Amino acid sequence: MDDSGKVIRRDIEAPNRDEAISQIRGMGYFPTKVREKTAQMQAQSPAQLAPTAPEVARKERKFRLFGGVSRKELTNFTVQLSTLQGAGLPIVRSLNILEGQMKPSSFKDIVFEVAEDVEGGSSLSEALAKHPKVFDKLYVNMVKAGEAGGVLEVILSRLAGFMEKSLRLRRRVVGAAIYPIVVLTVAAIIVGVIMVFVVPKFQDLFKQIDVPLPTPTQLLLAVAGIVSSYWYLIPILIAGIYLAVKGAQWGSSGREFIDRLKLKLPIAGPIIKKSIIARFSRTLGTLIASGVPILDALGIVREAIGNRVVEDAVDKVHGSIREGETVAGPLAQSGVFDDIFVNMVDVGEETGALDKILTKIADNYDEEVDVAVESMTSILEPVIIICLGCIVGFIVISLFMPLIAIMRGLGGGS
Repeated sequence: MDDSGKVIRRDIEAPNRDEAISQIRGMGYFPTKVREKTAQMQAQSPAQLAPTAPEVARKERKFRLFGGVSRKELTNFTVQLSTLQGAGLPIVRSLNILEGQMKPSSFKDIVFEVAEDVEGGSSLSEALAKHPKVFDKLYVNMVKAGEAGGVLEVILSRLAGFMEKSLRLRRRVVGAAIYPIVVLTVAAIIVGVIMVFVVPKFQDLFKQIDVPLPTPTQLLLAVAGIVSSYWYLIPILIAGIYLAVKGAQWGSSGREFIDRLKLKLPIAGPIIKKSIIARFSRTLGTLIASGVPILDALGIVREAIGNRVVEDAVDKVHGSIREGETVAGPLAQSGVFDDIFVNMVDVGEETGALDKILTKIADNYDEEVDVAVESMTSILEPVIIICLGCIVGFIVISLFMPLIAIMRGLGGGS
C-alpha cells in the first residue's frame, strides 16, 4: 500500500524475499503480501495471477446477503477508527485495516465498500451515507461536520464516546429486564402445565366422589378447562396484541397515544422518560459541540428520539428558533421535560455553553436511570415471588379443600 492506503500490485526483481521487502520499503510503500513467482505464474499476466481484492470480496459477498449490524459492532468500529485517525493514519488505510481484521460478515462487506468509495474520490460522509441502515443521519452528519472543520479525528472520538455511553445504558436496562422476564416466562409455563395436566386429574377424582365443590375449586376447574381446551389461543392472543400495538404505531394518533402511555406507566414510565431525556440531551449536545448547525441538529435529534411526544416538542423548538426565540420555552410547554432540565438549558443558552450543559444533563440522567433500574429490579423481585406464591397457594388450596371436606366427613361418620 502507498501512503494513502491504495493497494498496488507490482513485480520486483530481488535475490530473496527479505531483499524484495527492503526494496519495497525503500520505494516508500508498505508491503502487505510478497510471494515468489513460479514459471507458470511468470507465463501469465499480472491480472491473471490471482483475483483482485474487490473480485474476491464480491464473490464472498454473494453468500452473505443477509445479516444486520449490531450496535456493539458499530460502536467497536467507531472506537477503533477513532484510534487509528488519532494516530495519524490516512482514512483509506484505517478502513482497510479494520476491514482486514473483521470476520466474514455483512459489516465487513460494508466497510470494504466504504473504503472503495473513499479511495474512488468520495468523502467519508458520502460513502457512509450510502448505507443508511448501518450509519444513520446522526453518524453521517457528525462525520460531515468533522470533515468540514478539519477535525475528523476529534469528531470520531466524540462519536465513539457517545456510542459507548448509549450502549452501556442500553445494556444495563436490558440486563435488568432479563431476570423478571425469564422468571415470569418459566412461571407461566409451569402454571400452564399444572392447569393442563394436573388439575384435570383432580377434576376426574371429584366427579367420582361426587361432593359439592367450594367456590375457589369451581373457579380453578373452570379456568383449567378453558386453558386445556383453548390453550392454542394464548399465543395467538399475545401475537394479536403485539401486532395491534405495532399497527397502531403506524398511525399518527395511535403512535402518539402509545408513546404518551409509555411515559405514564407506574414503574417503567419514569425510567423511560429519563432515558429519553438523556438520549435527547447527549445527542443534541454532541451535535452542537461537533459544529452541526442548531436547526440541522434538532432535525437529526428528532429522528433519533423514538417518542412522538418528544418529537412534537422538538418540532416546536425548531419553529421557535427559526423565529428567533429560545430553546427552553417550547421544552417547558411540552410537559415532558422537568423544571430543572428547562432551567439548565436556559442557562446554557444565556452563557453560550449549551453543548456542555446538555452533556452534563445527560450524565446526570444516565445516573438517575441506573439508580431507577436497580430500584425497579429490587422491587420487582419480591413482587414476582409474592405473586407466584399467591397463584401456587390458590391452586393448592383449591385442590385440597374438597379433599379436606371429605376427610372431615369420614371422620365425623366414624
